[in-house]
Amino acid sequence: MPDYGHPLRFGSFVTPTNAPAAKPGELAVLSEELGLDLVTFQDHPYQPGFLDTWTLLTWVGARTERIHLAGNVLNVPLRQPAVLARSAASLDLLTGGRLAMGLGAGGFWDPIVAMGGPRLTPGQSVDALSEAIDVMRGIWDVSESGPLRAGGQYHRVAGAKRGPAPAHLIPIWVGALKPRMQRLIAQKGDGWLPSLPYLQPGDLARGNKVIDEAAREAGRDPAEIVRLLNVTPQESVDDLVQLALEEGVSTFISMGDDERTLRRFAEEIAPAVREKVERARPRSSGPTQTRTAAQRARRRPGIDYDGVPESLAAKAVEPADPAYARYLSGYLRSGRPGLVLRPQTVAEVSDAVVFATRHRDVPLGIFSAGHGLSGRSLNDGGLVIDVGALNTVEIVDASTGHVRVGPGARWVDVARALAPHGLALTSGDHGGVGVGGLATAGGVGWFAREHGLTIDALRSVDVVLADGTVKHASAEENPDLFWGMRGAGANFGVAVSFDFTAHRVGRVAFAQLVFDVPNVPLFLENWGRALEAADRSVTGQVILGPPQGGRYMAQALLVVDSDDPGVIIENLQPIAEIAPLADQSVSLAGYDEIIGAFVSDGPQQGQGEPLAHSGLVEHLTPEIGGKIEALLKTGASYFFQVRAVGGAVSDVPADATAYGWRSANFSLVAMGSARSGLDEHWERLKPDLEGLYISFESAVGEEVLAEAFPPAHLTRLRELKRRYDPTGLFRDNFFIAP
Repeated sequence: MPDYGHPLRFGSFVTPTNAPAAKPGELAVLSEELGLDLVTFQDHPYQPGFLDTWTLLTWVGARTERIHLAGNVLNVPLRQPAVLARSAASLDLLTGGRLAMGLGAGGFWDPIVAMGGPRLTPGQSVDALSEAIDVMRGIWDVSESGPLRAGGQYHRVAGAKRGPAPAHLIPIWVGALKPRMQRLIAQKGDGWLPSLPYLQPGDLARGNKVIDEAAREAGRDPAEIVRLLNVTPQESVDDLVQLALEEGVSTFISMGDDERTLRRFAEEIAPAVREKVERARPRSSGPTQTRTAAQRARRRPGIDYDGVPESLAAKAVEPADPAYARYLSGYLRSGRPGLVLRPQTVAEVSDAVVFATRHRDVPLGIFSAGHGLSGRSLNDGGLVIDVGALNTVEIVDASTGHVRVGPGARWVDVARALAPHGLALTSGDHGGVGVGGLATAGGVGWFAREHGLTIDALRSVDVVLADGTVKHASAEENPDLFWGMRGAGANFGVAVSFDFTAHRVGRVAFAQLVFDVPNVPLFLENWGRALEAADRSVTGQVILGPPQGGRYMAQALLVVDSDDPGVIIENLQPIAEIAPLADQSVSLAGYDEIIGAFVSDGPQQGQGEPLAHSGLVEHLTPEIGGKIEALLKTGASYFFQVRAVGGAVSDVPADATAYGWRSANFSLVAMGSARSGLDEHWERLKPDLEGLYISFESAVGEEVLAEAFPPAHLTRLRELKRRYDPTGLFRDNFFIAP
């Protein structure tokens, strides 16, 4: 029989005895210490002398860090598949993707049929296990919308909720001896797991033949199915080598609970078998496919899945993978990328970018936290490079405020890391935003008027360019690239590290004021005057929506960089007096508490195509206020925000960074939909605007690009694009044609 080419793995088969109860766990920990790949436990819930196997798996998962876990095999008749699937997904998530599902038809099927019903025949047991597998895989498949309907006569769910998705594609290994069950493995399983003591001469060869033929009939490569084998301590090195090379077995699991025997298997048998097998195998030996035919069928056209660099392949996410659910939604927008690459190092980011250069015909998104309003980090059918693993926050020198941050960190993570040192970085108003996107676009945050934009605190940035090389950009080194990265960075490469100078911050005041607004133009004019006249320690925003019952309510959120009650009141009072207050609250908090107040660690739920428009203005005039009121009155925008800029933002010369609209005191953001008429009403506002902020604009095209950058800036950016990205690889976020 053939050698299927899978890498050799070695494991232990531990009896879950409860006398003493600690022994199975100790043997599992020893298995990891000895370097084994896998620890498994038999499952007989009806045995009073045994621990419950699922409880034991959970206990061992918490006590180990590397070794993989499996039942050997789980008794499906006594474990309801939908519940088992959720338990398995939970344990897989908690252990970082270390679970495999060994399943068996077992006995005790009577409860499945009916109370007092007959025991299932062997054929019916196969059907029941097949249904159980369908239910389990359906629970794990959160990429499919809608409730799960799966199973049939023996196991059935009708309208069950899916999820959670496990951390990885949990393999299903089936313990089986008979041809019909072996054919089920070929159709739906990932591995065959028999026990050598129960096999007759020739059983492995016959079983492999049945599986291989049935796999081909099902459109699968037989090499997709791993061949595992429980073996006794009596098998010699040569016995196992023969089983590997002639019978296709790649995973050997040693039965027995003796510590000395386990040590001998791990320290003597396994290394000797591995050496002899690797020496005998052809250099090209290996499974032809690592995914099933059904999984490959969900791939998208135009992507060389088999050409993914070796450095990225293990962490790559395809549409059939459980981790894919993370990329179906951003903060506001849905996505269905064809392939997600998840580099763990800067070198792997370079590999991902070089791979992307071979795929110029599909979209390319760079994903740090998926919070971008426009949703450009996701796409439909293209590539996504997720830099979330590059999420370190390093305090280089607390005395000078020098900090180094990875693009995958969230701003709430940065704030929490800096808070104990009395430091902060102004960084937008929502802690769930990723560092990479905001720190290359601008960064209008709670300290904008006092400390400027986020890019104004940037000392240097490391960038992976379109050719895969890494450039360090600062005022002294590659200053032209440094200029472009501060405001248009998505056009030049993937930022992989940022050095900032943080500012000193203690506890600050966070004020929430709700105004009853009888006259929108007058209110906005007064709001603008009050904010422009306010001390620079005050930064904030006001949010309006359509009128309710003929009246407008405005919610103001403000930060005052002080913990002195007298100073806080003095700075807020002029703002509080611009219109009648319906509600108010002021509290002292750390900056990390403010930016983390609205952060959810749950999955993002954005769907559809967001529509948002951005504009910058120097003053809030009555004319602008009138147009905003007209827009709100029609219901064209359900969310209209006026954010304070100015102050320290305006201190920076307009030509110092790619972000060029430094004279503006306010940023306007309107969110709506195509059907609401937002586009039409926004056009009426455009003559009063002097630019836009790219992080809050969903429109694309040359006209929008001309609004995002002043003419001289855009000319310079095109020159930089020709130099650093002449083929236009980075084109899915305010693309500047080279």
